[in-house]
Amino acid sequence: MPDHEWITHSAEETIRLGKELGARLKPPLLILLAGELGAGKTTLTKGLVTGLGAAREEDVTSPTFTLVHQYRNGARVYHIDLYRIADFRDFETLGVEDLFSEPAIVIVEWPDKMSMRSDWPQLRFELEHVDEDSRKLRVVDDAGILK
Repeated sequence: MPDHEWITHSAEETIRLGKELGARLKPPLLILLAGELGAGKTTLTKGLVTGLGAAREEDVTSPTFTLVHQYRNGARVYHIDLYRIADFRDFETLGVEDLFSEPAIVIVEWPDKMSMRSDWPQLRFELEHVDEDSRKLRVVDDAGILK
């Protein structure tokens, strides 16, 4: 059973929820975002990164083609998109293991494409479409981060 569940009715609500949650997070932390295309992973990330104070909302974009974005205005945050990763060799070229050398927040879209090895606390968000504008967000918080 998920620890928390929300339904948002617009991108703005998803971003607002992300900001509220982001303001409560502290490094080191690995955040895994799972869901279909268009489920709101990048939209939630806009809020999380803004809530952490690492970047302005308009500066947070999908790293689909660059694969990794870094935000460092205060908190150090990495946003990774594994959607286009084909195999482990592609994954290794990203240098993801180096991101875990110092405390940071690492946000990973499409985490089921490649196993992330880290002993950091984790939050796993599962996002799904409810209808055209609404999204269901469930978070598994085994470490009690969002208590």
